[in-house]
Amino acid sequence: MQLKKLRRVSSTDLSLLWDDGHQGTVSLKRLRDACPCAGCKGESILGQHYGPSPIDFEAPGRYDLKAAQPVGNYAMRFAWGDGHEDGIYSWDILKGLCDYEEGDAGREGSSQKP
Repeated sequence: MQLKKLRRVSSTDLSLLWDDGHQGTVSLKRLRDACPCAGCKGESILGQHYGPSPIDFEAPGRYDLKAAQPVGNYAMRFAWGDGHEDGIYSWDILKGLCDYEEGDAGREGSSQKP
């Protein structure tokens, strides 16, 4: 699975087209709030989990997408208006965040949203 095309379709949404033909949308809010970086989700080292610092969901620019950049052939990195750009979203993470049209089995195994 690989992302074929990413484009902004409104001030709040992105459209993602996958190499298997599925196309979905994801809101910038959902994308930013799902950031997989250690600063946002915490991390585990040698069996010990370290939670993230408190997150300011009201920070100016938090949901203002400034740039999107591919990372190799497996992920995307997004730069946000609040200066955050540490998250690397694998294709699996991105595809899991997409909303699909009724009847589009873009996400395997479930039509439920995370």
